[in-house]
Amino acid sequence: MRTRPLKVALLGCGVVGSEVARIMTTHADDLTARIGAPVELAGVAVRRPSKVREGIDPALVTTDATALLKRGDIDIAIEVIGGIEPARTLITTAFEHGISVVSANKALLAQDGAALHAAAEAAGLDLYYEAAVAGAIPLVRPMRESLAGDKINRVMGIVNGTTNFILDKMDSTGAGYQEALDEATALGYAEADPTADVEGYDAAAKAAILAGIAFHTRVRLDDVYREGMTEVSAADFASAKRMGCTIKLLAILERAADGESVTARVHPAMIPLTHPLASVREAYNAVFVEAEAAGRLMFYGPGAGGAPTASAVLGDLVAVCRNKLAEAKGPGESAYTQLPVSPMGDVVTRYHISLDVADKPGVLAQVATTFAEHGVSIDTVRQQGKDGEASLVVVTHRAPDAALSGTVEALRKLDTVRGVASIMRVEGE
Repeated sequence: MRTRPLKVALLGCGVVGSEVARIMTTHADDLTARIGAPVELAGVAVRRPSKVREGIDPALVTTDATALLKRGDIDIAIEVIGGIEPARTLITTAFEHGISVVSANKALLAQDGAALHAAAEAAGLDLYYEAAVAGAIPLVRPMRESLAGDKINRVMGIVNGTTNFILDKMDSTGAGYQEALDEATALGYAEADPTADVEGYDAAAKAAILAGIAFHTRVRLDDVYREGMTEVSAADFASAKRMGCTIKLLAILERAADGESVTARVHPAMIPLTHPLASVREAYNAVFVEAEAAGRLMFYGPGAGGAPTASAVLGDLVAVCRNKLAEAKGPGESAYTQLPVSPMGDVVTRYHISLDVADKPGVLAQVATTFAEHGVSIDTVRQQGKDGEASLVVVTHRAPDAALSGTVEALRKLDTVRGVASIMRVEGE
């Protein structure tokens, strides 16, 4: 066993970083045995050096992350700062100085993953990022390595614990969106500004990363269609229950039937209660991967939090350290297919549409004609009426999203339609 330690620079020491430092200290002997050499926390770069960090030697703390990376004895950098800058510059600096990188930075990888992979490849170094998607759940490495010989056709999952907690509370208790969000905030599941979660930005970044791995093509954050969940209402859940469904914010990545393109999207959707994702409760994540040979695989577990995310970071650290000792490197970017990402309008899906209509003869025929004129077939219709007002709930068969969107716009122009109460896609069937 090598006795000289592998030295680690920790960039960021917030909720995740402090857990990484704690585990590195308390499990030092186990990590040494698993790696084949000691691993030493050699420096911790932070913004506020005066903050007390339990278990971390103050002598290791610095505000100059660049100097830490350039000092010449660092083997691996762990980046848990988040955001685009200074994380991007620091990772690039690490590669320039012969340092492999473990990152949990989903936003940066979704935006600039190709450039970072290219920099790592040029330097002959590792870039690992299991913690960037779904917290502690082993997902990135199984897709990059265990399924490397298979063909993945579809990935569908819940990849944001905050939104799943909110939607689960709305479903199980009948709470409204704001009430469920307030509970999530009080319990620490939601940030003071929950926009990144509830508007789907967080899930979209993870979707971009997973799509790139699954389909061996470059998918950026801007390629991912995104809808938030702030408009989901108690009435939507009532409609879902009548259909034997619930509502989840899903990331859905698909290879086209002809294999010539891919799609990536994040949006709320109704899914049948019989689907395994319907039973994912609280702040848990779960991802379905459909591969040609392996079939359907489900990955489930805590998708966020300091300790779970730190677990994924440490798993990557062990792998990168082993590669260092073997003078090897792990898998880099695989983008050989160079498949185009199709727009959302080309996606074939189903709609659940709730309309407020006049309660008089001929309304249903007029609505049905509008669907037919746009080439959209109706699966089921439910109508309720009272005192001159009525609600009409239509569930469609699968059709291109552009045709469904065009249908909704045409419905809005009918004089018998008072308004479109809600629109939601139906998945998992």
